[in-house]
Amino acid sequence: MNSVEQTTPEPQLVMRPVARNGRFVPSNVYEFSLAELETWISERGAPAYRARQLFGWVYRQHPTSYDDITVLPKALRERLTDELPFAALTPLQEWWTDDGETLKVLYQTADGQTLETVLMFYPDRATVCVSCQVGCAVGCSFCATGLMGLQRNLSAGEMVAQVVDMARRAAEKGRPLTNLVMMGMGEPFHNYDNVMKMIGIIHDPAGMGFGARRITISTSGVVPFIDKLADEPYQVNLAISIHAGNDELRSELVPLNRRWPLADLIGAVRRYIGTTGRRVSFEYAMLNGVNTSDVDARQLARQLRGLRCHVNLIPYNPTPAYPYERPGEDVINHFASILEHAGIPATVRYSRGVEIAAACGQLHVEHAARRRAAVATDDSQK
Repeated sequence: MNSVEQTTPEPQLVMRPVARNGRFVPSNVYEFSLAELETWISERGAPAYRARQLFGWVYRQHPTSYDDITVLPKALRERLTDELPFAALTPLQEWWTDDGETLKVLYQTADGQTLETVLMFYPDRATVCVSCQVGCAVGCSFCATGLMGLQRNLSAGEMVAQVVDMARRAAEKGRPLTNLVMMGMGEPFHNYDNVMKMIGIIHDPAGMGFGARRITISTSGVVPFIDKLADEPYQVNLAISIHAGNDELRSELVPLNRRWPLADLIGAVRRYIGTTGRRVSFEYAMLNGVNTSDVDARQLARQLRGLRCHVNLIPYNPTPAYPYERPGEDVINHFASILEHAGIPATVRYSRGVEIAAACGQLHVEHAARRRAAVATDDSQK
């Protein structure tokens, strides 16, 4: 494992974007849609086309400061530097797997929170896994993110910044960033408006032009927003974290199931497929001896029968805070064969970056523990 700890200054504390008297007040350049940026630039006496130049450079050239955007006049770059922070996140630490195929970065926000982003290289694609919240309120029983509870939502710009930084890092490896999954820290549908704005920003052809069909939003099952997503203009992919085929077990693993049980969830998925015509993916974390029996497989197959769907079987990525274990390959393959025999397409997807604690939330928890230990040591020496 290669762990490179960055030594960086503390980020300047700036406010997250707010609406003030109905007006958008940004905290960094990544918060802007193109239309908002045109308005902001025009209000400062510069022509609107300067906003389009700035927007294009930010998302196509991946500059690290306004000084890099040489297409803009120096006076405008200086004013931007004074009035609109460029950086939304500060990298604190980064870890590469030994094979160089997976990178995990721990970022710090302007108000001192930490979040994680993962970049994964495959032969045919490069995928970024984006966080949408600091912590999570869902509290899945096997997820490290749930240990911290929900601290706050991330702004659209804080999510965009993750994508841009990972696109820059992929480009340094000679690879384009091709796919985005909202499977990092947090529940995307609990931060719906900011997630949708982020998608709009990176999808804009004047900037990054990231295809909506290469974006996947994963939810633990917030039913009203499945219906809402079906009516959005972006043809993104939907993934459902299901993890069990009966309500009793799923309520233990995913407490949200007590509010929206499987009948409600599957009903919403049927409506979504009926409206969009798109296939839905189901994520199933395989916890040895918990949800990996033949009965569990048959119950899952019954729930999904007749749906235009695909199941991703994800052998559990061990987290020290929880007692769950990863099943053996024979158990995994047998489970998949039961689904396939029932007519449910299934793929086994092993977690990437086990040796760098790449499971959702692990780095945040470990970083917080180190900070508490350091504070305790300082206190004891006073």
